[in-house]
Amino acid sequence: MSLNDIILLVFLIVAALGVGLYFLNRWASKRMVESEEQMARVKQTVSIFVIDKKKDKPMNSNLPKEVKSKLPAFYRFLKVPLVKAKVGPQIVTLMADAKVFEALPVKKNVKIELAGIYISGMQGMKTKKEIKALAAAKKARSQSRLEASAKPNPIRFLQNLLPSKNRDRR
Repeated sequence: MSLNDIILLVFLIVAALGVGLYFLNRWASKRMVESEEQMARVKQTVSIFVIDKKKDKPMNSNLPKEVKSKLPAFYRFLKVPLVKAKVGPQIVTLMADAKVFEALPVKKNVKIELAGIYISGMQGMKTKKEIKALAAAKKARSQSRLEASAKPNPIRFLQNLLPSKNRDRR
């Protein structure tokens, strides 16, 4: 085999991998769109009390056996975001979207969008960027208040010099 044959063989293998990944991506995106449409049809807004949240393997959690058996094989060994919550009178374990999982407060009542046992959204959810922006704005306001109170106020100065009726009574 010459060098040209080896280069051609490597090029053909890379091209075949590229084409295979392209069609795999198209197939996966179609399935994702279908599942998102199905979740949008069945989701409902529910008020829950979040007891605990953690990332754990679904096989270690107390999810129903039907759910565990229908999970794809690779999900059985991955850690997924799980939320233990009180929904009505029942305490259940729910799976959550990663963005929602980070924003869920523990030991609080929240309104969520629930599709089966999957938490797909939360009302009033803020992203990390929004939380940082709010914290920065709050810090700026408090600094401006401190600066305003530190500036000398001539009217207060004069009021403190003059005797007041309330001070004379003491």
